[in-house]
Amino acid sequence: MQLEAPSSLPKPDAQSAAHSEQCADFLRARMEDAGGSISFAEYMQHALYAPGLGYYVAGARKFGAQGDFVTAPEVSPLFANVIARQCAEVFAQVKVASIVEFGAGSGRLAVDLLTKLETLGALPDHYQILEVSADLKQRQQRLLREEAPKQLARVEWVDAIPPRHSGVIIANEVLDALPVERFTRRDAVCQLRVRANNGGFEFVEAEAPKHLVDAVSAIEADLGDRLPDGFTSEVSLGAGGWVSELIASLREGMAFLFDYGISRREYYTVERTDGWLRCHFRHHAHNDPLVLPGIQDITSWVDYTLVAEAAVSGGGEIAGYVSQAQFLTGGGLDVEIQDMMNLPPERQLELSGQVKLLTLPGEMGEHFKCLGVSRGSIAPPTAFQTADRTHTL
Repeated sequence: MQLEAPSSLPKPDAQSAAHSEQCADFLRARMEDAGGSISFAEYMQHALYAPGLGYYVAGARKFGAQGDFVTAPEVSPLFANVIARQCAEVFAQVKVASIVEFGAGSGRLAVDLLTKLETLGALPDHYQILEVSADLKQRQQRLLREEAPKQLARVEWVDAIPPRHSGVIIANEVLDALPVERFTRRDAVCQLRVRANNGGFEFVEAEAPKHLVDAVSAIEADLGDRLPDGFTSEVSLGAGGWVSELIASLREGMAFLFDYGISRREYYTVERTDGWLRCHFRHHAHNDPLVLPGIQDITSWVDYTLVAEAAVSGGGEIAGYVSQAQFLTGGGLDVEIQDMMNLPPERQLELSGQVKLLTLPGEMGEHFKCLGVSRGSIAPPTAFQTADRTHTL
């Protein structure tokens, strides 16, 4: 998706604009309480998750043609069908087969996974969803009632990571929405904070707290060189702990972590001098997180080296790291579309477009990755058995 200048974004409707101003007032109050500014991580946390105001907890539609962006499950059931095939392979190796999904969005992935697993004769004993948004939880429940009523009894919504889970963990586009710190490298590491300015918000540099200095120093040590003066980027200080806890909760089975991301060396390459933030509003992508608070999505690309390190520290083993295109083609996409020629021409054209969006390098195919993490004696599913990139992490 081509990034646009914020000035070219569509204007929000009156209701959305009023909601955004409420969220902005909330943010300004937090800044005043903090003495004039807050860290970008705190700004991102409030803009996305402030009760009743944040983007993910308010009621506006986020997914699909009427929302702000499209995720792979919304594109086509082919995405879920291939994941279901991998789940079935894992279920055959564990004593108790269940699924935990984090951030289930509209519920589309859950519906399509359960539908496909039923056809494969590999339904899980339980399907648990951890969802922080009450609004999205209601949407998920409604979709399951409408499209998979036979499976609703096995679905449960939980408020915390289930301990001693056996089976499969799925997190699709969850890591990118965890708040990140912004920093700029000077003689010392500077924290980028956010303050109010002329009715809007602006970044301001400040002395970085020790935990941020230590994080940047660790990145530089791993890279083997100091980042150049003026280099600006992000670091997720919460992702490592979250991933470690996630993997530690898995007694035996496999975690599939999907997101747009790259290795640490790619993330902090000197050519990328302004970081990896990405914002979405009405299917327009841009990189200014300080506009439209509460009504636009704010994300950051994922440092998959950090994720892999945290997964190992949580007791997991890396089963594979592949692009989304490689995951789908290696995991059975060819089987899923083999009957395409028997479909009506209009359906063939529709399906072909879905496959292209999911797999082409200029679309979702290359930017999105999947990291597979196992615990117990679990053989890597077929989606990871070719074109594995773990050596790049």
